[in-house]
Amino acid sequence: MAYKMIVLDLDDTLLNSDQTISVRTKEALMKAQQEGKKVVLASGRPTFGMNSFAEELLLADYESYILSFNGGKIINCESKEEFFSSTLSLEAVQRLYEISVQEDVYIHTYVGDTIITTEENPYTTIESNLTGLPITLVDSFVEGVTEPVVKVLMVGEPEHLKKVEKKLQEKLGEEFSVMRSKPYFLEFTDKGITKGTSIEKLINECGIKREEVIAVGDSYNDQEMIEFAGLGVAMGNAPDDIKKISDYIADTNKNDGVAKVVEKFLLQDQLITK
Repeated sequence: MAYKMIVLDLDDTLLNSDQTISVRTKEALMKAQQEGKKVVLASGRPTFGMNSFAEELLLADYESYILSFNGGKIINCESKEEFFSSTLSLEAVQRLYEISVQEDVYIHTYVGDTIITTEENPYTTIESNLTGLPITLVDSFVEGVTEPVVKVLMVGEPEHLKKVEKKLQEKLGEEFSVMRSKPYFLEFTDKGITKGTSIEKLINECGIKREEVIAVGDSYNDQEMIEFAGLGVAMGNAPDDIKKISDYIADTNKNDGVAKVVEKFLLQDQLITK
């Protein structure tokens, strides 16, 4: 199969543990773009937290896209315009806040380029460090969110959040897409919004077939895009249940896993292994 597009998760997939793209990976992706392949970034991060990597890989020069907020937005890197956007209503945000109180977990969302929450907590701090977005503490979460938002996160201790996830997927699954992106991040977007559904919208726009897409990820919010793609790739550092639904298991993010996938399936091992 001649693949035409590769869609990449960021954290623990494209990025090393120090939040950088390795030299080998960058070289492979640039060569793929020079040969006419589309490189698309897809992350649970807000758009602001993805822009620097899109710029580093020159995605605008190659008329490519980023999928932010777990597919809640699709942005044209060249024009900076939103090709697609989905939001949660203020009523939905209020309901999720009330549930977070009942389940004894922290909650945050994004207003503009700011993270909004009511309490300082280590998990929202992790999100701020990852994305570069500042945190604004508000007295009332409901009053602090004055416009529809793309995504809401409930965050907390991983074992407790795992139980909350199972419960809320059963309770809210008909209203929201509910998924964990990290052990301590439980994310809520509008029903039917995932990285997989947004890739489908994008390839219809680009005239690319599902079979011509490679999707690479490491976590539960990558499941839908791994299952959707013609070649679904799980990183070597992914959980076993994500590996089980993939077509191919790559090396880890610390060992140039993405570069090796690009070389094998997009460049046919044309690059010299370093």
